[in-house]
Amino acid sequence: MCKVVGIRFKKAGKIYYFDPTTFQLEVGQYVIVETARGIEYGKVVIPIREVSKDEIVLPLKQVVRPADERDHIQVEENRRESSQAFVSATQKITEHKLEMKLVDVEYTFDRNKIIFYFTAEGRVDFRELVKDLAAIFRTRIELRQIGVRDEAKLLGGIGPCGRMLCCSTYLGDFEPVSIKMAKDQNLSLNPTKISGLCGRLMCCLKYENDEYEAAKKGMPDIGEIIETPEGQGKVININVLERLIQVYLQNLERVVEYSLEELLQYEKN
Repeated sequence: MCKVVGIRFKKAGKIYYFDPTTFQLEVGQYVIVETARGIEYGKVVIPIREVSKDEIVLPLKQVVRPADERDHIQVEENRRESSQAFVSATQKITEHKLEMKLVDVEYTFDRNKIIFYFTAEGRVDFRELVKDLAAIFRTRIELRQIGVRDEAKLLGGIGPCGRMLCCSTYLGDFEPVSIKMAKDQNLSLNPTKISGLCGRLMCCLKYENDEYEAAKKGMPDIGEIIETPEGQGKVININVLERLIQVYLQNLERVVEYSLEELLQYEKN
């Protein structure tokens, strides 16, 4: 078992485990930690606890120290500088006539690097742009291409439900979402109704998917031929939540709705 503490660097970012060493840290407290990209400023979101070695990637990076007032001031200064860098970088992108959209700019805590997040349809030759940015900011430059889901996560917004986007408020990682999930939940397959602001399938389709899959067990598939009290018929629709099955009975030339319990009872008899 290893003692760890969960740290998050962005509001809805991924949670990383660190070695708390001898510090007594509480949820909501800010800390300075050592990461692969240098010294960073993060927030404790999971209290100190013990986990098995199978749940983490060793060796763990350590918490350097709890953050103090000077660190908070440094973070605010970095944010102001990032806003100014965004304006300068946007001007340079326009000058170089590059087919890319700048989404966000971020300084690492120790100002050892400045990261420019952008979206683009394909590959972009930004070598000249990097040279110009390095001359302006005099630090290491990284241009990172991101997808439309990541763009929505960074920018935020209000979803079709009227609430703030899940990805920008609490979702740490994106999970695969498929059109099959919408079909299983009997949702409209109109792309405008099941797509989020990013243009991809809404993340919330995943939320109830496991429950729908469990509820569908024991129910026939659409198109399946089954036996009913009125004769053999073809399943044309199912209501998973109410466990109702619509069957087209060819001998009667009409549609009859049965509950799953009715059909199961008929099979037993």
